[in-house]
Amino acid sequence: MSGLRYVYAVCRPLEAPLQVQLTGVAGAPAKPLHHHGLVAVVSEVPERDFAEEPLRAHLEDLDWLAATARAHQGVVDALTVVTTPLPLRLATVFRDDSGVRSMIEAREDHFRATLDRLEGRVEWGVKVYMEPERSEQPAPAAQPVPKAASGREYLRQRRQQTRASEDMWQKAETFATRLHGKLAAFAEDSRLHTPQNPALSGVEGRNVLNASYLVTRRASEKFVELVDRAKDDVPGLRVELTGPWATYSFTGETPEEPGEPVGQDVPGEPEKPGAREEPGKKA
Repeated sequence: MSGLRYVYAVCRPLEAPLQVQLTGVAGAPAKPLHHHGLVAVVSEVPERDFAEEPLRAHLEDLDWLAATARAHQGVVDALTVVTTPLPLRLATVFRDDSGVRSMIEAREDHFRATLDRLEGRVEWGVKVYMEPERSEQPAPAAQPVPKAASGREYLRQRRQQTRASEDMWQKAETFATRLHGKLAAFAEDSRLHTPQNPALSGVEGRNVLNASYLVTRRASEKFVELVDRAKDDVPGLRVELTGPWATYSFTGETPEEPGEPVGQDVPGEPEKPGAREEPGKKA
């Protein structure tokens, strides 16, 4: 390798080689770098895009950032099928192999303890949404919106709509609380995340529950069945299941920024998905 080193995750030695066709960021193949009994999964990326200054500029380009995030996620997803990876945050880049090895040595105890704790486990994401009210959806062009007969009638209709909305919100909160309690009792661990803003996520409906659950691979089928049985409990609510994912929410890290600048021997932190999509997570 002659370019910079982009690091996706740290894991234990793989029992089988990585897929030959597995490509990551910038279309480069992902490869294992072994050190002290651990493996960093890396690929070579060009300095013109990933040196400190061009990387800062690229991180302001939403299209570039989205494409990079998809490639990063693709490698982590492939690793999750065969092992328990600890994903590093997006755009964790080092000058060379020695920088990656220094990162492993600096965090070796943490990596080993976290891998021991999360071995054989995956993360599932569950979201509950209130479907948009029919009155919020645009009326067909051929059917004009009816007008209220008077100001008093208009106020009466608005009060009814407000009461109905409040009742639905109460039902949604009750359902979400009950569902989370049931899933958290089944899972080994759980995390409640801030509900997603529909204006930012682009997802239709109001997000009532946004949670992650740590589940063993062996128990995952039963966990999925639990979620499926709850999907039609309350009309007007939508339950979405995503995963299985690498255990982003349970690594004990909450990074706020992208990877460290190239040339600084500062260890990368595990990446926690924010939009997975969840992290484009798969159902």
